[in-house]
Amino acid sequence: MQNHESRRIALYRQMLRIRMVEEEIARRYAEQDMRCPVHLSIGQEAAAVGACACLRADDVVFSTHRCHGHYLAKGGDLTAMLAEIHGRETGCCGGRGGSMHLFDDAAGVVASVPIVGSNVPLAVGAALAFVQRGEPRVAVAFLGDAAMEEGVFHESLNLAARHRLPVVFFVENNLYSVYTRLDARQPEAPLERLATAHAMASTSVDGNDVEAVDTAMQHAVARARAGEGPTVIVAATYRLVEHCGPQCDDHLGYRPAEEVAGWAERCPLRTLATRLPRVAETHAAMRRAIAEEIEQAFAAALAAPLPPPESAAAYVYASSPAEAR
Repeated sequence: MQNHESRRIALYRQMLRIRMVEEEIARRYAEQDMRCPVHLSIGQEAAAVGACACLRADDVVFSTHRCHGHYLAKGGDLTAMLAEIHGRETGCCGGRGGSMHLFDDAAGVVASVPIVGSNVPLAVGAALAFVQRGEPRVAVAFLGDAAMEEGVFHESLNLAARHRLPVVFFVENNLYSVYTRLDARQPEAPLERLATAHAMASTSVDGNDVEAVDTAMQHAVARARAGEGPTVIVAATYRLVEHCGPQCDDHLGYRPAEEVAGWAERCPLRTLATRLPRVAETHAAMRRAIAEEIEQAFAAALAAPLPPPESAAAYVYASSPAEAR
């Protein structure tokens, strides 16, 4: 029972940390020190944390334009992330990629790719390499519901199914592709049907329930490690802020107010807190420790130098195998 409780507290803290980092990014964004677009995942923390909770250090994830939560849940370095968003030389991509290009090889965050669906075949390629090398590792492709409409999604599922690759396709269905609702883009049918079309295992889960996500992911990862092939997980969740940016855009009228309010009531943190009767005793201490960590990470990011202008052409071309790496 104690171990179960401890795991719940750890999951709660992970979600709280991601929420607080994103809220602080939103609060500071108007200061103009962050000059790249930001796609925040406020409201979707359970999907990221639940998906990464059972992964090993050498398992790898491939994220999207909305990558902050995945990066942090997998163990990515917060200071390097904030330095990257500030365009600083100490950023995880040398200040060259911004919010949508977060990498941390040590944590297994191989790539975050803003082009919709383009990270999916990268995860499949990693899984193929694991099989060829005989390594018991798993690759995870995070994607949104709109990425399932891309041709490369189906090509990737076909290859993964045919070769029984150890890859999990984790779909965060937040109902919208920018401003267009799912039911205006796809036939009314469960998204898991697309996995069935490729003879692939699939499941749907409440993406705002971190424990439900964790359980589904444990099963999918165990299947992958056992050589039983890929799985599609469709997690129903919801972003509570605008598609791109730190504010809310509900004044545009593309989302019904009652829909937004309903999902806000189903906040992932609130959902898990109901199962932690003593969380109030530790919540304030958690917030203080996380706030201090965030403050230090922002200070380090702002104190770091910008990349020197003469390095602008670096990494564009590789003149040797060493540079290519």
